[in-house]
Amino acid sequence: MRLPEPQYAVLHAASETEALTIDQLASEADLKPETATGAVFELRDEGLLAVEEATEATTSLTDEGREYVEAGLPEVRLYEAARDAGAADDPVPMAEVLGAAGLDGGAVDIALANFARKGYGSVDGGEVSADPDADPDADPEAAALAALASDEAEGIDEEVLDQLASRGLVDREERTVRSVTLTDDGVDAVMAGVEVAETVDRLTPEMLTSGEWRDVEFTEYNVEADAPAVQSGKTHILRQTADRVKDVLVGMGFEEMEGPHADAEFWINDCLFMPQDHPARTHWDQFALDVGPISELPPELVDRVESAHRDGVGDDGDGYHSPWTEDVAREVDLRGHTTSLSMRYLSGFAQGDLEPPQRFFSVEKVYRNDTLDPTHLLEFFQIEGWVMAEELSVRDLMGTFEEFYRQFGITDIEFKPHYNPYTEPSFELFGRHPETDELIEIGNSGMFRDEVLRPLGVDCDVMAWGLALERLLMLMYGFDDIRDVHGTLCDLDLLRETEVVY
Repeated sequence: MRLPEPQYAVLHAASETEALTIDQLASEADLKPETATGAVFELRDEGLLAVEEATEATTSLTDEGREYVEAGLPEVRLYEAARDAGAADDPVPMAEVLGAAGLDGGAVDIALANFARKGYGSVDGGEVSADPDADPDADPEAAALAALASDEAEGIDEEVLDQLASRGLVDREERTVRSVTLTDDGVDAVMAGVEVAETVDRLTPEMLTSGEWRDVEFTEYNVEADAPAVQSGKTHILRQTADRVKDVLVGMGFEEMEGPHADAEFWINDCLFMPQDHPARTHWDQFALDVGPISELPPELVDRVESAHRDGVGDDGDGYHSPWTEDVAREVDLRGHTTSLSMRYLSGFAQGDLEPPQRFFSVEKVYRNDTLDPTHLLEFFQIEGWVMAEELSVRDLMGTFEEFYRQFGITDIEFKPHYNPYTEPSFELFGRHPETDELIEIGNSGMFRDEVLRPLGVDCDVMAWGLALERLLMLMYGFDDIRDVHGTLCDLDLLRETEVVY
């Protein structure tokens, strides 16, 4: 039997009785690991080697973990300082304890977060109490860090390791270890004698001109072997879909809007006739920023919006009769919807007065203090749009949606009447999930009320909507959890392997 040199070297380095890893074989055969790996699998395909795979988990300390091995865990240092300050008998000021523990910056938050969790005591009203029965010397996380630092990881509880990993104090990795042994056919081949075949792996111009190619033996290639996976960069599927949405809307005659992510409550809520005491304007639903108020607001528009809130619009209008102050209107929030951009454009503040007909859209990120679930995130993309024209109706709005979603192969759209403070009539849109067959909400829409339009100086109809880009993605690709494609829990393999629909 004649074999290429790498296979020859690996076959003679392998043993019938002792399983060797590929790294060990590479060392014995004086080959590069990747060369030895290729030779092993070629010999396995010939039936001369047996390859067994096992998963090996390794745990190592991070830089932060090594720091805590030397200095101690922040919560342990906090407890020891509190105990020494007498907090086991009476609560002591937190500032005093933190100073004695040498904690500052992010270490303070870490210490406080784990202090009560481990039963070391409590923090209440700026004072720290320490449990006199707590034993920091028996802290399982501190003991595990010390064991890992001494290369004595055997016997550490898995739950403790998981907790340390969640805190970023250890890195846990799994790798596949392949063990190689000679098969009976491999032993027979070695006993019968194997020769090295002088082979070449490529045809060169020199071989052709000299005729040498007639006398050499070319390396055989296994065209069925798995090629190594190459993960190149690609545009995120969410961005690809956003770009396609923009192309569709531009093709339908719309222009794109732009504007700030952090904006005055005036543009986000007040212009939309949202009362200042509305529950959706509290910190439970939106993110307020600790910055100074916005000073640049058009004073006449502010007066008209305030009048709409207090007194209503028109002869039959009626305001909210609830508190309204300009100070609240000037406060800065992260926008909870891109309708703030619509208000800027419709009022003429963004780029001057607009004459009907007009069509504008945006596909931008918004921020809401929602509970995370398969259809909600703290930040997501909203497809905002509006049309300004004479004598618009709900039928025009429905027809626009049917045409828009048809561009994405979605024809099963349902409408449900709804209430919004800023549109009347209003309705929600629902689409049928292609995998679960469930109806999911995909947007909200309606005709802007006079209380919104008249203060803005608009005296014709405006139909508007806010659609969820991530929900569109669910209908297009069958995803059932938007956290798989967006956010810190996204599934990278899913993003890499999903075929883009365009």
